[in-house]
Amino acid sequence: MLKAASGLSVPPAVLGALQSEYLQQASALWNRAVNPGSGATSGAEAAPGRGPAAAPAPLADRRFAAPEWQADPMASFTAQLYLLNARTLGRLADSVEGDDKLRQRLRFAVQQWVAAAAPSNFLASNPEALKKAVESRGDSLGQGLSHLLQDLRQGHMSQTDESLFEVGRNVATTEGSIVFENELFQLIEYKPQTAKVYSRPLLMVPPCINKYYILDLQPTNSLIRYAVEQGHRVFVVSWRNADADMAHLTWDDYIAEGAIRAIDVVQEITDAKTINTLGFCVGGTILGTALAVLARQGRKPAESLTLLTTFLDFTNTGVLDLFIDEAMVRLRELTIGADSPSGGGLLKGQELASTFSALRPNDLVWNYVVGNYLKGETPPAFDLLYWNSDSTNLPGPMYCWYLRHTYLENNLVKPGRVTVCGEPVDLGLIDVPAYVYGSREDHIVPWDAAFRNVAALRGNKGQSRFVLGASGHIAGVINPPASKKRSHWIGPAGKVPASHEEWLAGATEHPGSWWTDWSAWLGRHGGPQVPAPKKPGSTKYRAIEPAPGRYVKQKA
Repeated sequence: MLKAASGLSVPPAVLGALQSEYLQQASALWNRAVNPGSGATSGAEAAPGRGPAAAPAPLADRRFAAPEWQADPMASFTAQLYLLNARTLGRLADSVEGDDKLRQRLRFAVQQWVAAAAPSNFLASNPEALKKAVESRGDSLGQGLSHLLQDLRQGHMSQTDESLFEVGRNVATTEGSIVFENELFQLIEYKPQTAKVYSRPLLMVPPCINKYYILDLQPTNSLIRYAVEQGHRVFVVSWRNADADMAHLTWDDYIAEGAIRAIDVVQEITDAKTINTLGFCVGGTILGTALAVLARQGRKPAESLTLLTTFLDFTNTGVLDLFIDEAMVRLRELTIGADSPSGGGLLKGQELASTFSALRPNDLVWNYVVGNYLKGETPPAFDLLYWNSDSTNLPGPMYCWYLRHTYLENNLVKPGRVTVCGEPVDLGLIDVPAYVYGSREDHIVPWDAAFRNVAALRGNKGQSRFVLGASGHIAGVINPPASKKRSHWIGPAGKVPASHEEWLAGATEHPGSWWTDWSAWLGRHGGPQVPAPKKPGSTKYRAIEPAPGRYVKQKA
C-alpha cells in the first residue's frame, strides 16, 4: 500500500496553479475580513480550471446558513476560510495521478477529514451552539451530554427519536401472519385486502443487511401494502438477525434454506405452479442466485422476476469499490470467515451502518453531532432513519463469500465460475420476464450497474423491462404514487438497448412514482383472479404468530 501510494503525484503545473489560486483567494478573503467596506471579494470559490471567482456567502452551505454565522465576523471568516480550504483540498485530491483505486481512497480520506474539520462541529467555533448555551443557561449543553451518554449506551448515534417508534406498533403494521420459520427467516403472509386475488402469489426477498420493513414503514409508503391493495397474495421473507448460533452459516445456506425454501413453502401453501418474485438490493442477488441454482436443477418456479436496485453484475460497484481489495477480503476470511480459527464469526451490524454513514458524512454523521450534542436537540421523528438505525448482523462465512465472489471477483455473472448448493451458477438460465429498476442518484448500486442486469438475464430472450427512478437507493424505491414526488424514465417498447446511455437517450420521463408502471406489468403475470383465502397458510403451514413476527424485533 505504501509503495503504491508513493507513486501518486500531482502534475507540477496543476499544483502551481492551485497554489496561486489559493493564495489569491485567501488574500482576498483576509482583506475582506479586515476591511469589510473595501468591496474586496474573497474569491473563495473558483471553478476547476478557471480563474478566481467572487466568494459566495457561507449561506450557500447549510451548515453556516444561520444568521449567527453572519453576525459574528470571526465566525463568518472562519466558515469562508474552511470552505476555501475544503474546495482546494478536494481539487488537489482530484488532480492526483496514479492508480485509480488509490486515488478514490485518497479522495474519500480527504472527504472524511474535511467533513470532520468543519468549524460547525466544535462548540468553541459554532456561534449557533454558543448562543443557545448562553440563552438556555447551559441547559442545551446538559441535554447534549445526556444525548451523548444515551448514544454511548445504545452503541450508535441517534438519527431520529427512536423512542417514538416500535416495530409492529407504528412501523411494519400491515396485517399478516407468520406461516413458516426456520433458523434463517420467518415467512410472512399478508392478509388480502381485496375480495379476489391473483392466482399467482408474489414473494418478496428483501436485503438481509437491513430489516424487511423498509418495504412496510407506514401505510402511506408501504410497497407491501400497495401490492396487497392491488390484489396480490403477498409473502415476504423476514430475515433473522444473526447471532452466535448462526456464525457458521454460508452463502449456500442463505440460498438453500433462505430463498429456495421460501419459494418452496409459498408454492406449497398456494398450490401455485409458478410464482412472481421480487428481490431488493442484496435480496435480489440472493434471489437471482437461487433461481439460477433451481434452473440448473431443472426447476423453473418463477413466473416473473422483479429486481430493485440490485447487483447481478458487479463490474461497477460505485463508491463501495474503494473498500474492497484482496488484502481486505482475505483479512475478513481469516477473522470471521470459514478460514478463521473458530470457523466463523459475525459481521456486526453497526460496522456496516458506520460504513454506509461514512459515504455521506455531513448528512449522516456530523449533522447529528452538532444537533444532538452541541445544541442538545432531540432529532425529529423519521421512520426511514429509525429503520436505518435498526441494524443487523451477518454470518461471517456468508459475508466473506459474498465479498469475494461479487465485489472482488464478479464471479456470479460469469457462467459456471462459482458453484452454489452443488450447482455451477449461470444467470443466463433464468428465462422469465424481468422488471429491472435502478435509481438515478444511487451511490450504492449505480444505475448503470442495475441496467447491466438486463444483459445478465440474457436467457429471457429480451423479456426485460428497465425503469429508472429519480433519487437514491432507498428514496427512489420507496416512492408511493400518492406522494406525487419525483419522476421515472421508461424506454421505448421493444428490445432494451445494449448501453445505459443509449437507453436513457431514448427514454421518456414521467412524473411521479414508478409503482404504477410496475403494478401494471406485474398484473399481466398474476394469472386469473380467484377468491381471496379466508385464512393464512394452509393445513400444513398454520399461522405461528401475527406479523411482523419475532425475528424482525431482534436487535443487533
